[in-house]
Amino acid sequence: MASLVGQLASYVDLDKQSLRVSAASIIFNPLFWKCRNSIVARQEYRNKVLTKLFGGNRTVANYALAVTIFSIGLLRDWLYKTALSEQPSHALLQTPYALAAAYTLLAAGNVLVVSSTWRLGIQGTFLGDYFGFLKEDMVTGFPFNVTGAPMYWGSTMSFLGTALLFGKPAGLLLTALVYVVYVVALRFEDPFTAGIYAKRDRERAAAKAGKKSN
Repeated sequence: MASLVGQLASYVDLDKQSLRVSAASIIFNPLFWKCRNSIVARQEYRNKVLTKLFGGNRTVANYALAVTIFSIGLLRDWLYKTALSEQPSHALLQTPYALAAAYTLLAAGNVLVVSSTWRLGIQGTFLGDYFGFLKEDMVTGFPFNVTGAPMYWGSTMSFLGTALLFGKPAGLLLTALVYVVYVVALRFEDPFTAGIYAKRDRERAAAKAGKKSN
């Protein structure tokens, strides 16, 4: 196993700038919009910077952010494919089995991403809770009954599927980076999101208690 990993690693050209740029974009995306102390999350939730920028209209601000996030996601994917195009392929990743695995991963990954977006809606997918758009109940249907973070894992599967599709060991390395970045992001994101809803519930409870006392 160790020799196989070493053999695949020897087919990764670390001197290519496109590989470093792709890795940087993979790290940047969740830091920009998902982590607890990210630029967007901190500034919007605490200071309402984006809402103020759009004249106090939080709906427009949220949709503008959604377009931005979607765009940098497309850029990240393009940089990834560009990096792979400049990397050597390996015969072990160009077998019929690897190709079958690639298409399976791509199909399953896209199902998870698209279905989670459908379930959550645009605002639910793109930080609507940071703007105050909170859902009444937790979404528990597919794909959230399969995994708590379908968009993250679906995206990871798509990265891996693309690496296998083109037979690029460098893609396996970048997919591992995607996985690590998402695991770290979830450690910050889940508690923060839970805190937003807990605050909402406390405020509602306080309002009910105030009505009863009156």
